[in-house]
Amino acid sequence: MLRAQGGLPSDRQFTKRCSAFQAEGRPIQTRYVTEAKAMPRGCKPEGDHTLSNAERQARHRARQHDRMLTPVIRYRRPVDRRSRAQRWCDAVSELVTLHPEYIAWLDALPDSLRTTPTGEALQAIADLDLDALAAVDPPRGYGRD
Repeated sequence: MLRAQGGLPSDRQFTKRCSAFQAEGRPIQTRYVTEAKAMPRGCKPEGDHTLSNAERQARHRARQHDRMLTPVIRYRRPVDRRSRAQRWCDAVSELVTLHPEYIAWLDALPDSLRTTPTGEALQAIADLDLDALAAVDPPRGYGRD
């Protein structure tokens, strides 16, 4: 009764939909996933036996380690916490210490090299009067003079 009213498909419609033929009369192709096709194989083992999981992991880690670049470690330069007056005094004392060394270098220089740029620079350093620089006392600033 339900089939006549359209509730269930008729036998003819049911067999038409579920038959192994398409609407055009050709058979439907059936496909089996596990047919005679084998899974593709990986690389051939290099040695006599296949690698264990631990050996494979060690080889992978070695390759990854080779690809990594060595990081450049940069150190921060320590902050100079000296006051300006202290840095001035240290710079002047360094110049006063180096001045006799440059004079000794100029005295040891052969006469043929005194007209070169090096000889002229050494002569200019020897002519400097560092006593005037050493006598300067820089201001302390912020009303502490």
